[in-house]
Amino acid sequence: MLAEQRHEHILKVAREQGSVRVTEVAEQLGVSPVTVRRDVAELAANGLLDRVHGGATLPHARPSAPTAHPGAGSAPARSRAEGHEGPMVGMLVPSATYYFPEVVRGARDAVEAIGGRLVLGISRYLPSEDRDQVDQLLRGGVDGLLLTPSRAPGPGGADAWMGRLPVPVVLVERRAEVGSGLEHLDRVASDHALGAAHAVRRLADLGHTRILLVARLGSPTTPAVRAGYAAAIAALGLESPDPDGVETPNPGDDADGFDRAVARVIEAARTGDATAALVHNDQDALLLVSRLRAAGLDVPGDLALIAYDDEVAALADPPLSAIAPPKAEVGRTAVELLARRLAGGEGLAPRHISLVPQLRLRATTGPDEPPENPKTDDRRINNHKTDDHKTDDPRTDRGTRDRSPDVGNGARDGARDGARDGDGQSPATVRTAL
Repeated sequence: MLAEQRHEHILKVAREQGSVRVTEVAEQLGVSPVTVRRDVAELAANGLLDRVHGGATLPHARPSAPTAHPGAGSAPARSRAEGHEGPMVGMLVPSATYYFPEVVRGARDAVEAIGGRLVLGISRYLPSEDRDQVDQLLRGGVDGLLLTPSRAPGPGGADAWMGRLPVPVVLVERRAEVGSGLEHLDRVASDHALGAAHAVRRLADLGHTRILLVARLGSPTTPAVRAGYAAAIAALGLESPDPDGVETPNPGDDADGFDRAVARVIEAARTGDATAALVHNDQDALLLVSRLRAAGLDVPGDLALIAYDDEVAALADPPLSAIAPPKAEVGRTAVELLARRLAGGEGLAPRHISLVPQLRLRATTGPDEPPENPKTDDRRINNHKTDDHKTDDPRTDRGTRDRSPDVGNGARDGARDGARDGDGQSPATVRTAL
């Protein structure tokens, strides 16, 4: 049984009974108590449970902690009874274990700051669960919703129901395509295309001209990463070792397919067809580095690597350079947009906000300075779009000039604001819907 399934079972028992006992859950799932204790610890770290001796409870005692939705009932009355003066905010995310815990924490902190309470629903990347979870949140009496559906809303109207809900809605880490029926909703998302372009540009600055894309098959983030990679390769005048990139299936679902994808990367590194790679996501990057080293290849000597997501990249051996979307800030910004609506902003124009990811340099990109290669340097300078500012953040470009390739109007706007602001926030591109 996968960790995600165990976590969902633990939360389900907690919702039904108010608490869980480690020994009972271990017997129900057929796993060891040690495994369940680790699961409970992770859920508690993400604010979904409170640990007690022998088990865990729902975090009712914490005024503003996110809790799994309790079902039907008069939520406003319940919220006031628990001492909450602010709104009850429902939040739908596809996962409680990867990427989204930090988004949830950012939203929770922002809701707490306005005296409210955050209530969580988890869809497990099952589109059929999106509507069920939203219905339960609405029956619980939420005043507004932060929604991350399992897939990016596309044209055709299948997702238009999210735009007809009886409370204000903000889309989180999702961009509604034209024709989806959701263009009128406020939304905030990381600019993954710009993040991918930033990684390619940094690898090019280090002298790499054969940069491979390795991307997770079926991820809602992959299309944007792929678009940013392709735009940067074109803007820099490079040629991709594999124009289609290498797609990695979830190794838990298709281990053989994942092995074949990794073998392609190893062969490209061994032959020199690729000297660097952008790998989405962290988990795949960790596995890839392990396989590369087992094959006798050096990282970054034979293949420099930048991971995408920065969830566990710093914990790898060697620590992985990574693009880090501003997850907590996405959550905070989503609550700010929702609070604006709840305060009577029905007549205001919708806001579409893009937050710029950051590059965090670690061991897998090698030296900070590019090797001496005048010909390559001339090519890069002639193909870069230059900008006038620098950044002093040691986790980004170590003071190098931000010369982002042209990856579209939004990316240009993001590149223009590419240094971290003095208050530590990620730069944002704000678009007002027409």
